[in-house]
Amino acid sequence: MITEQNIQKFSEQCKNIFAQIERDVIGQKDIVEETIIAMISGGNVLLEGVPGVGKTRLVRTLGRVFNLPFSRIQFTPDLMPADVTGTNIIVKDEHGNSSFSFQPGPIFSNIILADEINRATPKTQSALLEAMQEHTVTVMGVSRKLNEPFFVLATQNPIEQDGTYPLPEAQMDRFMFKLIVKNPSLNELMDIVNLTQKTMAEVADAACSGEELLEMRATANQIPVAQDVMRYAMTLCSATHPDSECATEAAKKYVRLGASPRAGQALISAAKVRALMDGRFNVSYDDLNQLAYPVLRHRMKLNFEAVAERVSADEIIKMIIGEVSKKYKLIPEKGEAAETEEVAATDAATETEEPKKAKRKFGRK
Repeated sequence: MITEQNIQKFSEQCKNIFAQIERDVIGQKDIVEETIIAMISGGNVLLEGVPGVGKTRLVRTLGRVFNLPFSRIQFTPDLMPADVTGTNIIVKDEHGNSSFSFQPGPIFSNIILADEINRATPKTQSALLEAMQEHTVTVMGVSRKLNEPFFVLATQNPIEQDGTYPLPEAQMDRFMFKLIVKNPSLNELMDIVNLTQKTMAEVADAACSGEELLEMRATANQIPVAQDVMRYAMTLCSATHPDSECATEAAKKYVRLGASPRAGQALISAAKVRALMDGRFNVSYDDLNQLAYPVLRHRMKLNFEAVAERVSADEIIKMIIGEVSKKYKLIPEKGEAAETEEVAATDAATETEEPKKAKRKFGRK
């Protein structure tokens, strides 16, 4: 049973984590927060952005802050699956007898940085599928369990076209969040340059261990979700399918294939963590609306009409949230809004009239 002590400990650990990350990463607060939410929830993250916006530095800093073993895999077209998972090699003992011995690859770590993941061939990309979902690696018929907690934090460059291989839908679906890392503002750019003039190395200290991270995950799993809130979350996911019973007009017009059931699992798990970060004991509709963007943007397959009209996935998600919110009466209808405004105006006029009448009465006296 969750207690106030668990909530307080969770909040203090989150504050320490953010404080240490801010020592190495300037700005990108939304990206940092959503990455931490995904890690506490046990999900993988895909960071998309142009070169030089701090994607790799953020992942390296997370390895220091969580005090977990960290491996970096630089994906290139000539990278082979065995370079990721490891392989059996022939070794000889002191008697000259040969035998196979498994040599673990860089995947056998807690935090994996898959740098420029879209530059590897599909065969190498598929080496991560089992690890990302089942947290196991199978080599020559033998399955080996990976250490917990285990995360894959991948980066990709959206403008790179030559020598790249787009991630298949099955692999995209295994990423809990897809986060768009934007360019820093002018003030943030000045702070970045001033920081890197002193040192290019990370200076953040450890703020949370692997065991504490697993405890935070267990605490978040106990956060209750109201039945109506759960139905709203599942409706958001189902509304991305143009042929479902909950299909929205935006999905029918712009979406060819909607989100999978993993989206519903990710949305609820992440919303529980976000609620705890805000010091709340339950998941709200706002949690779901805010997290719908990183959860759904990479799980929807847009049709030709969306591409032709240059409608982005985030714009479609915004339309879907608007339609579903109206259905659940989270957003007042136009008639209701007009009526509310009219009532408010009447109340304001009444409040204004009363002092005037009082003044006139006082003057006559």
